[in-house]
Amino acid sequence: MEANTLSRRNFMSMVTAMGASLAVFSPVMASAAAPRFIVQDDEFSLDGKPFQILAGEMHYPRIPRAYWRDRLRKLKSLGLNTLTTYVFWNAHETAPGVYDFAGNLDIAAYVRMAQAEGLWVNLRPGPYVCAEWDGGGLPAWLFPEETGIARTRDPKFIEPMKRWFKRLGQELAPLLIDNGGPIILTQVENEYGAFGADHGYMEQVMQAERDAGFSGLLYTADPSQFIANGSLPGVVAGINFGTHYKAEEEFAARAKVRKDGPFFNSELWGGWFDAFGDLHATMEIPPLIASLKWMLDRKMSISFYMLHGGTSFGWYAGANWDSKGYAADISSYDYDAILDEAGRPTPKYEAVLALLKNYLPAQAFAALPEAEAPVIVPRFRLKEVAALSQLLTKPVLQKTPKSLDASGQMHGLMLYRHRAAVAGKGELKFGDIRDYALIRINGKTVATLDRRLKEASATIDLPKGAVLEVLADTHGHCNYGKNIGRDQKGIIGAVTLNGAPLEGWEQFALPMDGLEGLTFSSTAAEGPAFYRGTFAVNTPGFTFLDLRGWGKGYVFVNGHNLGRYWSVGPQRAMFVPGPWLKAGENEVVVLDLHESGERTLAGGANEIWDLPGLVKA
Repeated sequence: MEANTLSRRNFMSMVTAMGASLAVFSPVMASAAAPRFIVQDDEFSLDGKPFQILAGEMHYPRIPRAYWRDRLRKLKSLGLNTLTTYVFWNAHETAPGVYDFAGNLDIAAYVRMAQAEGLWVNLRPGPYVCAEWDGGGLPAWLFPEETGIARTRDPKFIEPMKRWFKRLGQELAPLLIDNGGPIILTQVENEYGAFGADHGYMEQVMQAERDAGFSGLLYTADPSQFIANGSLPGVVAGINFGTHYKAEEEFAARAKVRKDGPFFNSELWGGWFDAFGDLHATMEIPPLIASLKWMLDRKMSISFYMLHGGTSFGWYAGANWDSKGYAADISSYDYDAILDEAGRPTPKYEAVLALLKNYLPAQAFAALPEAEAPVIVPRFRLKEVAALSQLLTKPVLQKTPKSLDASGQMHGLMLYRHRAAVAGKGELKFGDIRDYALIRINGKTVATLDRRLKEASATIDLPKGAVLEVLADTHGHCNYGKNIGRDQKGIIGAVTLNGAPLEGWEQFALPMDGLEGLTFSSTAAEGPAFYRGTFAVNTPGFTFLDLRGWGKGYVFVNGHNLGRYWSVGPQRAMFVPGPWLKAGENEVVVLDLHESGERTLAGGANEIWDLPGLVKA
């Protein structure tokens, strides 16, 4: 892509000549007979007129459904005309052939709501999405054992993908622009060029989308240095980059491989994600504005990643594998984005809005919705306790331990129990522990193992007849890099004590999909336990529960799993959406794997971060 030599039309003068702004053309106006969204003269063209995509990315599972309309209106208040969203395969197909499109996963409702708000939709169905999401959206059940089939032409990957796309097409193909819906663009795979270079695989993904009913315009998206690997001839080639990469240089790199348009920054990273144990990542505003201005001056299409990150509720935060090894993502997906985790405009919003007002007509900007008031919760004590062991059911007997994935469990915890036939003292060693474990002997914790620190052994003294327990807690399956499909959880490989195999194990599954069956009391519990308390709310609104002083575990409010917390930081509070609270008493249950710690909570207006670090993305 040329840098300073682009020959482009004067977009804004054309808008004036037409007497209407392309940026505010409403998808509600479309019909089954509407002209197609195409490429013409190296530009996107909508109904025969040049169209500049100005999009913001927001993910429906990371935003409570009751907030969808508010967030869409905030997107439009910036003058943007398009919603970008991934589709998360593993959230929808939790087991082979078992699909869920209800509630917060009703993506068709999300797309229809965008249309009702006057927005177009840029759809990113994967099958792989990255997104700092568990497994990059690929279901863990595809990979019960370590395998290299992910994102390849292997039928064990391709055939489930085809079935998934067929099912997704039933939901979304009717919402393509040619069918009167708002979907104008559909992505093929996602940043594949950073993973591989098999164009035959990419063609199979593209054909699977076509066979599922996704007609119309397709595109690929890759960092500029990988565009030769990940793009396809005749398919629009978007590029992804962060604000510390100069847009001019990124499009110049693209031009070495693809000189043709449209010229589309398919992800403009205005922030960055956080991993446990790091400092909170932030990105400066001036580089964002500089890249944005350069592209707007050349009438390029842009999608902000993220406009609003939201929260990776429950088990869905992902993990990266980099030069330091495994890095688990936190549950907050604040992303230092244009809207914060609670959906409030940040200084980046104001800076982007001020710039866009120089390029778009006044009618492009919708009114900013009224702000939601936070709930301040005075500190309260969680007085009731229930041992984690209450959730243990009938174990599965194994000669040697199996991973969660091999056992058919996609998330949560697993308890491994071994009874010592003979005494042993020395190094207890595992092939690997994924991703954190408590080593307990006769009900007492004697060691912890942390995958981040590459810990896979501990020195123990195991008397004859003693009960050895390994409680494995999981984080997200790797969502980026070569470890996709190779990140099974729990105990991996053999277990030895002083080099001798330990055989004969009971395995107790703890998926924690619900907390039914717990009996709480005021009696203290030994070991990992749930702590329960209540707090009163007059008028529901969002809050951030302060977890400082707690150890490691999960937080549930009125039955909703808010996600993971951990004392290593950088996230010190958990976001509680207002729609998940009710007027009157609200229940909170906290699982803490650690026995000593704070047993009180309070709710405040803001996330509590460790000191921010500055990153270049």
